[in-house]
Amino acid sequence: MRSTRPRPALSREPAAESAWSHVRATVCVSVVQPGCLLLLHGRGLLQRGRGYNPLDNKTARSVRKQAYSWPTFSRCSLHFGLISVSTHWATSSIGLSRGMAMNRKEIQHGSWVFVKGTIRFLFMVVNNLVAIPSYVLYLIVLQPLKLIDCKLFWHIEGIMFKWLLAMVSSWGWTAGYTVVEWGDDVKAITEDEAMVLVNHQATGDVCTLMMCLQDKGTVVRHMMWLMEYIFKFTNFGVVSLIHGDFFIRQGKAHRDQQLILLRKHLEKYYRSRDRKWIVLFPEGGFLRKRRETSQSFAKKNNLPFLKHVTLPRQGATEVILQTLCAQHENGAVGDANGAVEKQSGLQWVIDITIAYHKAKPIDIQTWIIGYRKPTVTHVHYRIYPIKDVPIESEALTKWLYQRFVEKDELLAHFYETGAFPPPKGQTVATSRAMTLDPLWLFFVQLMGFLSGYMWYNVLEYLYHCLALWEF
Repeated sequence: MRSTRPRPALSREPAAESAWSHVRATVCVSVVQPGCLLLLHGRGLLQRGRGYNPLDNKTARSVRKQAYSWPTFSRCSLHFGLISVSTHWATSSIGLSRGMAMNRKEIQHGSWVFVKGTIRFLFMVVNNLVAIPSYVLYLIVLQPLKLIDCKLFWHIEGIMFKWLLAMVSSWGWTAGYTVVEWGDDVKAITEDEAMVLVNHQATGDVCTLMMCLQDKGTVVRHMMWLMEYIFKFTNFGVVSLIHGDFFIRQGKAHRDQQLILLRKHLEKYYRSRDRKWIVLFPEGGFLRKRRETSQSFAKKNNLPFLKHVTLPRQGATEVILQTLCAQHENGAVGDANGAVEKQSGLQWVIDITIAYHKAKPIDIQTWIIGYRKPTVTHVHYRIYPIKDVPIESEALTKWLYQRFVEKDELLAHFYETGAFPPPKGQTVATSRAMTLDPLWLFFVQLMGFLSGYMWYNVLEYLYHCLALWEF
């Protein structure tokens, strides 16, 4: 007569359940057929090292069915561990324990990532609620200064703009996302005017640039960004709007109009606000979204087939070169007050290539929450004199294509070797770790929160005064 003793409940956790099913079936069958399945699957447990090596679904169901058809003695051997199979049972038990320990570690790690991410997200929200309104209120109060000394006003605005970008940089820095730089040293030209071309893989590209340009002197204060129109409606959109960045709409329906607006924007704001570098992403979108379309276009038109970047669009680049270099050739520029002053114009084109570990780009969510393990992003610089860059449309298109072919080769070499290749004529490629001063980041955050506290009290006082006046 069969025993009515209930079988002990197994763990509901998928990994542990698979492991228990595997051990149960193996041990039960081995009692009747010594050594056959036990040696086979017990050996698999040893080889796995993580605690289990589940059978395929069909085999597992078959073996489990056989196991429950054996007499009570065989099933008891599963639950209490017969000495006759003690060696393999011990092996399987050790493997199972390791697997369960790994599961506990993974659960603990996941819990810690969730808690840490929640704290970081809340801090980011508070950071934005404090810093961005403070930036806006400071500039509102300083409007009279803008009428008296426009240059000083934009100098102060540039300092605060750099501090805001430092706050964004600190989010990634504290998560362990650092930058290693390769190629030409751009610090030597931070006071010159330049156009910056960057490959575009994810939203984290902008954050990476904000970080790696923090130690490049005052250039962050004097930068103009060209970015997707949708960013205008984000939390940082109001800052970029005040700073004078340009939001560009994508698509054929808007292309011609956007280029006209870009030209007017450059003529109105680039000189009057003392901008030095203008940053744009010529690909016109993220790699994952444009790669297939770009490759199809390249195949139809016998153009370079690129894997790690896409073919660039020359429209915005052409407008920038024609507008700013034309002013350089004329030698005179009018500012907001109608004054005329000598300008040097664009002198350089800086080609920046961003490479992520294992070709896995960082997005803004990762940058904020920090759920990915600490990683290093690699940034490669190449500097071209403006005299080597053609302005004519067809020649400029070919020049841009060649730059992105080089980018594709750089990235292919990096993903294969983990390093960028050395410059032509050199045998060794040198890299340098970009660093941020923790005290500087702490100071910036402190100033942001102190400013927020001050403006809160000022607004509260004004509110009470207004309430008393109405009463």
